[in-house]
Amino acid sequence: MQMTHNLTLDEINSFQKEYQANKQNRIAEMATVTNGVQKASFNTESVRELNRTFSIEIPTDNVTDQKQSGRCWLFAALNVLRHEFAKKYKAKNFTFSQSYLFFWDRIERANIFFDHILETADKPLEDRTVHYYMQAPDTDGGQWHMAVSLIRKYGLVPSYAYDESFTANSTSAFNQALNMKLREDGLVLRKLAKEGKDEEIEAKRKEFLSEVYRMAVIAFGQPTQKFDLEFNDDNGKYHFDGDLTPVDFFKNYFTDDLDDYVVLFNAPDHEYNKLYALPFEDNVEGGTPVQFLNTEIDNLKNAALKQLEAGETLWFGCDVGKQSDRQEGLLAANLYETDTLFNIETKLNKKERLLTGASGSTHAMTMVGVDVVNGKPRQWKVENSWGNKVGKNGYFVMDDKWFDEYLFKVVVKKQYLPKELVKLAEGKATPVPCWDSMG
Repeated sequence: MQMTHNLTLDEINSFQKEYQANKQNRIAEMATVTNGVQKASFNTESVRELNRTFSIEIPTDNVTDQKQSGRCWLFAALNVLRHEFAKKYKAKNFTFSQSYLFFWDRIERANIFFDHILETADKPLEDRTVHYYMQAPDTDGGQWHMAVSLIRKYGLVPSYAYDESFTANSTSAFNQALNMKLREDGLVLRKLAKEGKDEEIEAKRKEFLSEVYRMAVIAFGQPTQKFDLEFNDDNGKYHFDGDLTPVDFFKNYFTDDLDDYVVLFNAPDHEYNKLYALPFEDNVEGGTPVQFLNTEIDNLKNAALKQLEAGETLWFGCDVGKQSDRQEGLLAANLYETDTLFNIETKLNKKERLLTGASGSTHAMTMVGVDVVNGKPRQWKVENSWGNKVGKNGYFVMDDKWFDEYLFKVVVKKQYLPKELVKLAEGKATPVPCWDSMG
């Protein structure tokens, strides 16, 4: 079988004639050259159906802003907790410091990176797993369980007790400096491991971690050790609780056990009703492992509905760049009719998009409402962490078809799940490699 093909000028001429034979191509060309693909293919009919009216809507107000950072997972996790705090203490605009947990995340990730480097010291640098760790030793992105590990170990602080720094809001320069250092440290540890110098390894690890800590303090500021809790609730009542540690604050003001939450995943390219572990994404040694229970999309949807009906918000992960209008805050499965514009037909389903790398979980947000019509969800209300100048005051609306196609995971409490799913979630997880589509 002939596997190669030389493109000839005669073929190109035939392409041009075929193109020019259809006048609709010229109309599409003029519209797209002037306005771009998205504007030229924008489907106004899909927008008319998104009216931002919700039968179930949890009272929320101000939104947060992660700015030029990849901390969406932390923002979404802390949004869930702050809505719980708001409900209990009638303080819906109280916010927690994302920067505080982000500080400790950088230290913990450096430490676990060294673990991974030593575990794989016998493998060549070009090994796929070693390459994965070296490619991005310490990154912004993360998962729900990573936030859980940090909160359990380091607690929470109000946003005023550890302000956002320039570096927390714009992480690229710090990431570049830290990752360059960690790669070099990794090479040193690999060499010592191959030489069997265990005592030198531990000494070097402590030296390297001390340097990482110094870098983080210089970039983000000294981490808060104690603070006074002080706020006015929605009724104007003043509250004060002095000299709290971050761990005390979490233990004293939050009653939910973080073990009650399960991450449901919808990855059709993996076996359903099976628990998977992603050890390469764990951020705290000895912390909560990153695990997903893979199941049908209806199970995610039903659990999300029950949690919202109970007045509780939820963390979810999705492919936010697909079929979305960032400025207007729209997530609709048929928002752009690019196939119509180009006169083509693409049919990749969710499974095929995962298998080919065309889609994946890229962003975490908070679900705060849903519109249920005749017993079925029609659209969902989403709280984003991109500030109040995008969407409607920072809020997005998602149609139910977009939920099916581009939403991958939701974090729900066990009480809103069928018993058989809870049993699976409490069972033994199957680890997947670092290049898996679930990552």
